[in-house]
Amino acid sequence: MKKIPIIATALLFIANFATSQGCIIVRNVSGLGQYNVTSKSFSTSDWQLNINNRYFRAYRDYVGKKDLKTPPANENVINSYSMDIDVTRLLPYGWSLDIGFPISANSRTTDLEHGGLNTPRHTTSAFGMGDLQFTVLKWLLKPSDNQRGNIQVGLGIKFPTGDFKKQGYFYRNDTTRVLSILNPSIQLGDGGTGIIAELNTYYFLNSKKTFSLYGNFYYLANPTDINGTQYTTGKPETAANILLGAYDVSVIDVFSIRAGINYDVKNWSFSAGVRDEGAPVYDLIGKSDGIRRSGYTLSAEPGIIYKFKSASIYTYVPFLLSHEVKQSALDKIITEKTGVYTSSPGGSGDYQIFVGAQFQL
Repeated sequence: MKKIPIIATALLFIANFATSQGCIIVRNVSGLGQYNVTSKSFSTSDWQLNINNRYFRAYRDYVGKKDLKTPPANENVINSYSMDIDVTRLLPYGWSLDIGFPISANSRTTDLEHGGLNTPRHTTSAFGMGDLQFTVLKWLLKPSDNQRGNIQVGLGIKFPTGDFKKQGYFYRNDTTRVLSILNPSIQLGDGGTGIIAELNTYYFLNSKKTFSLYGNFYYLANPTDINGTQYTTGKPETAANILLGAYDVSVIDVFSIRAGINYDVKNWSFSAGVRDEGAPVYDLIGKSDGIRRSGYTLSAEPGIIYKFKSASIYTYVPFLLSHEVKQSALDKIITEKTGVYTSSPGGSGDYQIFVGAQFQL
């Protein structure tokens, strides 16, 4: 019985630690293959190459839908740049094979992970290849150059090729630093083999094919529970941490949904849509233990495309409409054990930038 107050006290410490460690809900895994812009379902090419660059800066901390308005001196600033390279082999009867992977450069600048609030800020970073994805896709209707619409379904595998154990130095003071696992939000991979489901669709609203609706749905199911790393910033693990696995890094499911309208005029295409992306509280398959940031980010997503004969260049700039961070499974356990409501914050920015080019080879 004497252990109960000790464990409860340790749990409160964990809750405080978790509350101080905001990170973004979704990194760059939910964007590959969503900008198929040079053609709809019909193409005379055998190969397509899409190079999509994404920049994202997160500096706001949210609990639920509330912006905590963290003072600039204490902001957790994440800068994430990734180049998604996507190669597609087009096959007869609407089939295609797609392989894609990101190359990422991520950084995180903060005081909380180092000396604590109002101490000197330091930066940790990670650079390299992310998780490779292989997908088989099929247009449900026979592709033709005069069809009004079509639906494409896809099923694939995500391989854990990205390093999920990157380490960096965490500074305790001017003379002391420790080497430890980096924040999950800037790791290059998640450490799990995942199952990909995709659905893409379009429909022309008029016979001149100047207005069309589009939709993209992407879901990555990660059956792996935790990836074997502990995010402690080099601090000793507590008895309660060992009991709950409170610093274990969760391998999360992620989703992304896009929908909107395109207007085509000559070589230009203008789009207006919405983008909803996030991570569920509980995975579709398997357990949902460990640290994760559950919730969603809803954005308005305008875009511009310019089409050449066998290539296109494009840019999309989703800007924030709504952001919500939900209680994770771990937060709920800590809340139940301590009687103190716990919901770890998640970071967000005001916008993302996608710039890319697609080539028919």
